[in-house]
Amino acid sequence: MTLIIKNRAVVEDSFTVVRAAEDGTLPAVDALPAGKIIVPFALWKEHKPAIVASRAKEDIGVWLAPDDEPADIVADFAQISVIAVDFPVFRDGRGFSIGRLLRERYQWTGELRAIGDVLRDQVAFHARCGFDAFAVRADKDINDALNAFTEFTNLYQGATDNPEPLFRRRAALVAALGA
Repeated sequence: MTLIIKNRAVVEDSFTVVRAAEDGTLPAVDALPAGKIIVPFALWKEHKPAIVASRAKEDIGVWLAPDDEPADIVADFAQISVIAVDFPVFRDGRGFSIGRLLRERYQWTGELRAIGDVLRDQVAFHARCGFDAFAVRADKDINDALNAFTEFTNLYQGATDNPEPLFRRRAALVAALGA
């Protein structure tokens, strides 16, 4: 089984990520693998009733491409348990914005997973944007990627994981110490 980082621990991935064929065609619904699946948003939009009828909510996830609009999945939150965001290449950062929008604006509370070209260098930044699960690229050491969570101890900007910027945290500490 494939391993992922979930809630800062390495665990077995119980989901299968479904991708389009090389020519861009999506699989037929009856050809989807058994068990828990994360399907492309395009497939979800086209075949949502059939997918929902064939699986329990906890067995369904949807992944968004960088050019998908996160607002379009909001109405479906009650029917899915995982939202994954695809990072097709290291230099494409649109998924970070999608993650923050899902958590902050649209109040997604389920699993938010980074998939695709996910590397140690970005895992901590994914977490700051609300991601809590990470499918680290297969040719990289997933256990080494865990170290990304402890590399930065003082973060300047506010983010999804801690909205208060450093200057406010520092001012609160000074006030608490009575200095």
